[in-house]
Amino acid sequence: MAVSLRRIRADLSVFGRGYLRSRVGLFFSLIFPIILILMFGAIFSGNNSGPIPVYVQNNDASSPVFQVSGGFISALNSTKAMQITLVSPGVNITKYAIDHSASAGIVIPQGFGADFIDGNPVNVTVYGNPTSSTTGIVEGVTSAVVNSFNLHRVNGTAVLGISQQSVVSKSYKYIDYLVPGLIGFSVLTSPMFALVNISSQYKRDKVFKQLSLTPLTKTEWLLSKITWYVALTVVSFVLMSTIGVALLGANISYSLGIIPFLFLGPFLFVSLGMLVGTVSKSVESAAVVGNLVTFPMMFLSGTFFPVATMPMYLQTVAHALPLFYVIDGLNNVMLYGNYGGALIDLGVLAVLSVVVFVLAVRFFKWRED
Repeated sequence: MAVSLRRIRADLSVFGRGYLRSRVGLFFSLIFPIILILMFGAIFSGNNSGPIPVYVQNNDASSPVFQVSGGFISALNSTKAMQITLVSPGVNITKYAIDHSASAGIVIPQGFGADFIDGNPVNVTVYGNPTSSTTGIVEGVTSAVVNSFNLHRVNGTAVLGISQQSVVSKSYKYIDYLVPGLIGFSVLTSPMFALVNISSQYKRDKVFKQLSLTPLTKTEWLLSKITWYVALTVVSFVLMSTIGVALLGANISYSLGIIPFLFLGPFLFVSLGMLVGTVSKSVESAAVVGNLVTFPMMFLSGTFFPVATMPMYLQTVAHALPLFYVIDGLNNVMLYGNYGGALIDLGVLAVLSVVVFVLAVRFFKWRED
């Protein structure tokens, strides 16, 4: 049977009227994310204290004398002035720093350990943004560690040095990251929790059995829910971004590249919520599974803090979570202007959305066996 837009509109109208009468649903869809953005924005606004995020690339990690470069990194970390995040060898550190809005990076060259032991001159390269106040701090701390290493050599011979390179990257505030993160939070929670609850309750209360007696198809029913949550996401986006910019001074960019994420995000999580609720045996088990799926994404996908500031093992976990690609895509469009990276995020979301939608329709049954 062909999909009927008329039946989708009819179901959408009934569902929408019921949703608008639900104060709880409207609160968690529209008001709760606004409360979060105001609360976190007020707490962290102007917060420039604490360790400076620094990306460190150790190109001597595979050396037989790795303990030298490893010890150098440990010494940098022990100063407590910097929050070290390791970057894989071979990565373009300049581009990586710019993409992650970093103002400082350190590169340890290949052969670092051998040159240090043999007494050959070798330089550690410090990348910094000349316009950033943190660059001087990173250079000063690195210089102190270099001097300490030189003093501990035999006869105190100075073989380690520092060279400087410029990284011209834009400086971002916490609120700049929080706006895309909480938009992603809204994209996840509203459709996911609602559809897990609806699908499991409708199955228990035989509502689906009654719907099976109407001309409405399973696909049309699910598409009407996707349409509703896409519209709700757009409203939520407008509210949160406006508040973030007008009240909290967020520095974000608006472009047409945002639109696909506001569509594919709800498409994916409506389908995922439907799938979880459908395959669960009861309302209670559906709620448990829904929470198990949702909560790791809420806290590990960059909702409240950039994924780049997390330990490497958590960054690996984040890349396995669907919400990461929503938030990362929004960051790429709204903050970095990195449309190539955003296209990759869109590609992953598109594949996941189609796969999960097909599975949801496949396992969705009007009538129980």
